[in-house]
Amino acid sequence: MLYLVPSPIGNLADITFRAIEVLKSVDLILAEDTRTSSKLLRHYEIEKPTTPYHQHNEHKIIGHLTDQLSSGKTMALITDAGTPGVSDPAFLLVRECIKNDIRVECLPGATAFVPALVNSGLPMNSFCFEGFLPLKKGRQTVLKKLADEERTMVFYESPMRLVKSLKDFIEYFGAERRCSVSRELTKVFEENKRGTLQEVHDYFDQKTVKGEIVIVVGGKE
Repeated sequence: MLYLVPSPIGNLADITFRAIEVLKSVDLILAEDTRTSSKLLRHYEIEKPTTPYHQHNEHKIIGHLTDQLSSGKTMALITDAGTPGVSDPAFLLVRECIKNDIRVECLPGATAFVPALVNSGLPMNSFCFEGFLPLKKGRQTVLKKLADEERTMVFYESPMRLVKSLKDFIEYFGAERRCSVSRELTKVFEENKRGTLQEVHDYFDQKTVKGEIVIVVGGKE
């Protein structure tokens, strides 16, 4: 059996009792970065074998993992932060498990875009999650398509590319489009900046930006 276990996006207290129970019960924990996950595991006194599972090795080890799962082993997949599969590795392993009739169970838990969307003040009855924009190839095509999107849009971004992405949004969506940028969610220095794309761009253009970023942009009216 494979468990997909959400991990805290910042505050280590944001994990469910059930998630801790599952991590303590499995035979093996698959971790996106074992060094990052070790902090969480040590904090909750979880002493289980861990092995790396990330985008650079998943194709190589997926067959070995499914063989072990088929033989009766139980595993839990965790990422550095949030729910596995949401802009993080999981899809390939889940698909392979389904093909091989291996039971897969995803626990509910932390995902960064949900609190960012809810506290943005933008409509959330209908929205689209776009994850990370393409860095180069296909970026303009995606932005042109999203310019006519009427639903609220949610993006992930790195701190070093935040200002560039806001500038691109101004170019394709218009400077007056409403948006919200959430930074360091659940952590000590959490920040939520709301306003027009131009206002938010100018605010972060004057700062050294750190932490994980979620951008929420209003749809076309």
